[in-house]
Amino acid sequence: MKYIDVHSHLHFSAYDEDRDDVLLRMQEERVGTITVGTSLEHSKEAVELAEKHDNVFASIGVHPNDSVKEPFDEGAFRELVVNEKVVAIGECGLDYYRSDISDEKVKKAQYKEFEKHIAFAEKYKKPLMLHIRPSINSMDAYEDALAILASHPFVIGDTHFFAGTYTIAKKFWERGFMTSFTGVITFADQYNDVVRNAPLNMIMAETDAPYVTPVPFRGKRNEPIFVQQVVERIADIRKEPRERVQIELVKNAEQCFKLPPEAFLQKMV
Repeated sequence: MKYIDVHSHLHFSAYDEDRDDVLLRMQEERVGTITVGTSLEHSKEAVELAEKHDNVFASIGVHPNDSVKEPFDEGAFRELVVNEKVVAIGECGLDYYRSDISDEKVKKAQYKEFEKHIAFAEKYKKPLMLHIRPSINSMDAYEDALAILASHPFVIGDTHFFAGTYTIAKKFWERGFMTSFTGVITFADQYNDVVRNAPLNMIMAETDAPYVTPVPFRGKRNEPIFVQQVVERIADIRKEPRERVQIELVKNAEQCFKLPPEAFLQKMV
């Protein structure tokens, strides 16, 4: 496998009209992905899709913005986590950008549901797929998430769509969490220092498809094959050979999510 997009939503309705074509393009470009659930229903859809394709895996969980209306149901998710295609728990975490964090009910619900996901990940020995989004001009959600994770030293995973500072990133790396970057880095420069100075073995590439389409495809729906542009941009920022970065990011994804390389390659030859 040449590329692994560690965070997409390939099961979303945005692909209902041409999902088979998207998957075919992925096979042709030798791209794998983790399709990420944001609710119980979406998690079921993610697992169902992953079961049908060797180069697709699933992450299961409830998005933090849904913490109040959809509490994490361990019993329901237990039926999913035993599936061999489930490689992570989430996306879960804290979102202070879209949530009214002045509402104590909302904040407490996010904390409670985050703790549930962490406990579930610990129980089933799965990495976390973190969704951490701070308030405007703040690192508050990152700091709070790190404080919560400090009580769980054995759980690791990925801080998806990382948009924090180098100082914050370093704290996640020290905790054993990788950081993944989206197509945003192809049209914005504010994360260049983080990408440039990160240990190469602690970063990964993602699309968050169908969102944040990278240059030169801005204006189109995003899809997993565009992770290639993210990888190329990471290499350019770091001034390192693209092939080396490409290979290392695949290794990082395989290590973080315990992805068996042969599973990706079985249908790719």
